[in-house]
Amino acid sequence: MMRLAVMVSGSGSNLQALIDAQKAQQLNATINVVICDQPKAQAISRTLAARIPVICVPLAKKSSREAWAEQISQLLAAFTPDLIVMAGWMKVMPASFVERWTPNIINQHPALLPDDGGECYTLSDGRQIPAIRGAHAVRDALALGVPVTGCTVHQITPIVDVGPVLAKAEVAVLPDDDQASLHERIKQAERRILVDVINNLAQTVA
Repeated sequence: MMRLAVMVSGSGSNLQALIDAQKAQQLNATINVVICDQPKAQAISRTLAARIPVICVPLAKKSSREAWAEQISQLLAAFTPDLIVMAGWMKVMPASFVERWTPNIINQHPALLPDDGGECYTLSDGRQIPAIRGAHAVRDALALGVPVTGCTVHQITPIVDVGPVLAKAEVAVLPDDDQASLHERIKQAERRILVDVINNLAQTVA
């Protein structure tokens, strides 16, 4: 069965979806380790409750990001993951880290990313919206007034939010949406497609 390592920074709601799918035998993979960079993140308690090893590796203010990323790489290597899942990981990793693990590292992004890495995304109804990248994609979707946003699971490359797209789902923006309500609906779609992507990738692992 495919071995997963999950990297997370926050509450871990998408991590919890993977844990729940694993418990329900709906995930064709096993979470072998969780890496977290925030000592107070709720994701840590979720992981401990599931009896999964969790390692907290915060980035100290004066630390070298390259050295910190190398430390994480060494920790990951000890668990020999077939796939690394960034499920709400909020740090941009150095190219050396990405190049070591690609193509076996994927990310969730709370917006729709085009297959060609361009600046526009074509919706299922033919309308075009801007490709929204970066750490504030939900806020930016509301600020731009797009009628539809969504989520993407993609392979990670050294260029942020541009890697090969593995799955995506559209989410309508409602007239009364605020950032919290829109983000929650996006998360629901993220959880669904993330499990699907992992199960599809698991078919390629002997």
